[in-house]
Amino acid sequence: MDPRTEEHAEVLVDWSARVEEGDNVVLSVGPDAHELAVAVAEKVGERGGNLVTTYSSMEVGRAYTMAHDGDFDENPEHKLALVENADVFLSIGGGRNTSEGTDIPPETRRAASEANRDISEARMDTDWVSTVHPTRSLAQQAGMSYEAYRDFVYDAVLRDWEELADEMANMKETLDDANEVRIVKEQTDITMQVKDRVAVNSAASVAYDSHNLPSGEVFTAPYATEGEVFFDVPMTIRGERVQDVHLTFEDGEVVDYSAGQNEDVVGEILDTDDGARRLGELGIGMNRGIQQFTDNILFDEKMGDTVHLALGRAYESNIPEDSDDEANDSNVHVDMITDMSEDSHIEVDGEVVQRNGTFRWEDGFEG
Repeated sequence: MDPRTEEHAEVLVDWSARVEEGDNVVLSVGPDAHELAVAVAEKVGERGGNLVTTYSSMEVGRAYTMAHDGDFDENPEHKLALVENADVFLSIGGGRNTSEGTDIPPETRRAASEANRDISEARMDTDWVSTVHPTRSLAQQAGMSYEAYRDFVYDAVLRDWEELADEMANMKETLDDANEVRIVKEQTDITMQVKDRVAVNSAASVAYDSHNLPSGEVFTAPYATEGEVFFDVPMTIRGERVQDVHLTFEDGEVVDYSAGQNEDVVGEILDTDDGARRLGELGIGMNRGIQQFTDNILFDEKMGDTVHLALGRAYESNIPEDSDDEANDSNVHVDMITDMSEDSHIEVDGEVVQRNGTFRWEDGFEG
């Protein structure tokens, strides 16, 4: 076993999920994530956790969903009970075909998602963390050799997370004190309100309200969005390659959209429900260990020099406990990314905090 796989497992169990003795742990494992799953199981056992392992395959899921008549039972009790009794839910991605499931009809996909809504909510109430094991399918999707892709993944995952958390605290404090954020670049001039929101310093640990490994972003829940935004980073959404997405917002909602490829996928997302036309997240990438785009949102949205906006569900962690506001609700949360490395800037209350990908506290910043 690659010793970095052991390190990955240790970071996931100790830093990210903070597994303790007596914790009930559900470990969801992708088909080609066997090695990391073995290492994680060992770490959970060493720490006295109670482990249940499930098999998570898009191919298996597609077979079931496509064969079903579409009238799904709502929140099957056996599945709900497993999640409701979990303290920690760990997901290790590692599928064999990144395009599996593209032919599931949109209405069937929506029905299945709605039927599992309470299960999804219960999972969000655990100390959940998602990560991926470097697989050949993901390397192929990234256009990289398998060896190079493994190096890429571990450079992103095996970080000094405490040091990065301290750096990202600068952006969290900036957003916590802010009223308005503006993003400007070619085909993009968009403003959004963030007053009375709590930004999350997403340092790859549940202790920071962060649930992805790798992470390395600061995110909040915007509202009252106005203007236009162009997402120039290609990505695979629901198994389809989507690129050059342009959205126009008025009164907080998407009123017009286009895409250079697979525009129908964007339309399908927007038609999911009312909340899908509003933003659920503004995320600012800050992980300098991620040096290139790989067509995997888990990595690409964390890359320094990027901003991502998500249509749909907002996270409760961005809403103050004493607030009367409610987080934007939707059955979807779909991130899209724009590259901020050139001819761009981010303003917070009229002050530039990042220009051409460089933050004001970094060397080389030009105000």
